[in-house]
Order: sequence, then structure tokens, then C-alpha cells
Amino acid sequence: MIDHLGISVSDFEKSKAFYDKAMAPLGASLLYMVPKEYTGGAKVGGYGRDRPVFWVSAGKEKPKDHQHVAFTARSRAEVDAFHAAALAAGGKDNGGPGLRPHYHPNYYGAFVFDPDGNNVEAVCHDPE
Repeated sequence: MIDHLGISVSDFEKSKAFYDKAMAPLGASLLYMVPKEYTGGAKVGGYGRDRPVFWVSAGKEKPKDHQHVAFTARSRAEVDAFHAAALAAGGKDNGGPGLRPHYHPNYYGAFVFDPDGNNVEAVCHDPE
């Protein structure tokens, strides 16, 4: 149902460094930077595996509302690796890798706060 989504960040380079590292274990990377002539001079980049689906845009100020974004992991090991990479990239822990059976029996996720305080998650829905 969702084709793509984007968030605004207060420091594009800091967020880019975070997402470059956090996305790598999920097989995703920065795939496209929108030319500045189309963005009014702002930095805008899209992350994904095959095409950009998660967009990060430089904002003029720190976002007032925090967002929650969950990325699909292809295995529980990817969830574990995402969490470790995101913490190593400066993210703050918001729930380590593990089952969340209150969502469903195979919901395996991990949560971190990005540099702007957004709640970023990797989740695998497959059985072990």
C-alpha cells in the first residue's frame, strides 16, 4: 500500500552517516540524491534495495514531531545486525532485538532512535 515515505532531518550529513550504516545490514543503501535545482537547494536522498523508498530531506530546523519507521528485514539475523549497526552509528537503543509476541507470535524486531529522535525499527515476520 505504501510506495515510499520521507522524513525531515535537522542535520542531513549526520543523518546520512547514520542511515548509511543502519541500512547496510538490511541490504539497503542511498540510491539517489535529488539534484538541488529540484529541491530549492535542500539535500534530499532516497534509500532502498532496488529503488528509493525511504527519503531523508534536510529541514530548516529540528523536527518537532518524532516519526516511527519500520523497515522489513529478510531474517532475524538482519534485525540483529541492523540494531548493532545503528547503535554503532550513534543511534540510541529503544528496544533490542527480540520477539514482540503481543503483535504476533513471529514478530521479531529491534528499535533505535536516530539522530533526530525518530523511532527506527527493523522487523522480520518469519518464523525462526
